[in-house]
Order: sequence, then C-alpha cells, then structure tokens
Amino acid sequence: MKRYRFSVLIEQDEEGYLEATVPALRSCYTQARTLEELLPRVKEVIELCIQKEKPVTLVFQGIQQVEVEV
Repeated sequence: MKRYRFSVLIEQDEEGYLEATVPALRSCYTQARTLEELLPRVKEVIELCIQKEKPVTLVFQGIQQVEVEV
C-alpha cells in the first residue's frame, strides 16, 4: 500500500459551504458545511481520484490572493 501526502485548498463560497480542491489531482474536489464534515470527504474523494488518475508532483510554495478589475 502506497502512502500519499497532498496539499488541499479549502475556500468558503458565498453560501457558506467549504469547498476543498486537491491541485495534484485535477478532478478532485468536494464540499461540506463544516470542517468536521469536510475532512473525511476529502480523504474519501482522494481515494476515489487516485483510482482514476495519477497524481502530479507538486511542491507547495504558498498561497497568494490576486485582485483584478474587469
């Protein structure tokens, strides 16, 4: 059994849901109302995504918010 470690980006949408994405797995995301609900879902969706796609190797460097006007 292989062990993986992933960075997970968690953001809150305008309706209050927490949305989690896993950048190393392109189609890997889930959402929940609370962090306690979200974390088990993240692990479950990662396990499912690994069966369908190979993770890309990414090294976390940081988070930056960028503001633009359009």
